[in-house]
Amino acid sequence: MSSDGSQIGVIGSLALSVTSSVAIVICNKYLISSLGFLFATTLTSWHLLVTFLTLHVAQRLRFFEPKQIDAQTNILFGLLNGTCIGLLNLCLGFNSVGFYQMTKLAIIPFTVLLETIFLNRRFSQSVKMSLMVLLLGVGIASVTDLQLNFLGSVIAVLALITTCISQILTNTIQKRLKVSSTQLLYQSSPYQAAILFISGPFVDKMLTRRSVFAFNYTVQVLIFITLSCLIAVSVNFSTFLVIGTTSPVTYQVLGHLKTCLILSFGYMVLQEPFTSRNILGILIAIFGMGLYSYFSVQESRNKKLESKDSINSNDDSLPISQTTDKEGAPLLSSKLSGLDEENGNLPEDEKNVKNAF
Repeated sequence: MSSDGSQIGVIGSLALSVTSSVAIVICNKYLISSLGFLFATTLTSWHLLVTFLTLHVAQRLRFFEPKQIDAQTNILFGLLNGTCIGLLNLCLGFNSVGFYQMTKLAIIPFTVLLETIFLNRRFSQSVKMSLMVLLLGVGIASVTDLQLNFLGSVIAVLALITTCISQILTNTIQKRLKVSSTQLLYQSSPYQAAILFISGPFVDKMLTRRSVFAFNYTVQVLIFITLSCLIAVSVNFSTFLVIGTTSPVTYQVLGHLKTCLILSFGYMVLQEPFTSRNILGILIAIFGMGLYSYFSVQESRNKKLESKDSINSNDDSLPISQTTDKEGAPLLSSKLSGLDEENGNLPEDEKNVKNAF
């Protein structure tokens, strides 16, 4: 039951992440393209502020219990997350769309590299191959031009490094400190909001040559800003939830699925240009996602079988008197079973972390 419940929880978090992310892209696209509100970094700071206020109300209503995280970890983590969001916005502003997409594609292999070097995590050749197929497909579908410039490249590298580290830390902090995604988001979102709230107007003015304070806030603009902030609560929550229950790599795979869905939505609903290259890329990306899911599930099953075989072989090697004692200790058995489920439910690469919105 606990295994089934865990799988349902993971599927639910993935579905929530996809649904909320696609919804906020639609909302923000209308806000930016149709209503002319171009201040992405400032808008993100409002997203995080509303997220914190919503979680604060939920905590006061006893929907979850807050858990204290040491101040240094909390502040540094919050500032790092806020910084990576700002850098991603600057990356898009100082580079072509194609180079920005390549930067996002580089997050997966760089995350795999960091986890392998610093966390001693192992990714099988099958999983690596499926990730390469996925990245190839998304690259074909979304990357157009690759115009380079020195400042833009430096910002892209910094955005890549900070994004990978922040996502890895999101997963590591939740597991090592035994805090839930809600508790971590509640503790860190004020610091993320603060750094973007302060830097946002300057970053946006640098990118748009306009001031967020001089914008004409009509009723329609305010309605869509409010809607965007409310959807962002779900986006931010599901981001921490997915990374905490799976892994940074799986979260990035999910992000590329969203890219394919958004490209398809743009063609079907918004009548945006769509070529045979886009279709081919999306099909290859979906095939890569299927391979990744298949190999991850297979590795998870193999891990569980190896764990059970190991426990059974240890039981067989015990003297009869010790075996009898072991069978008479259901609490110990349940603990072993629980550890087996905890370590066996997730793929090997998932055990051991925003676009601008």
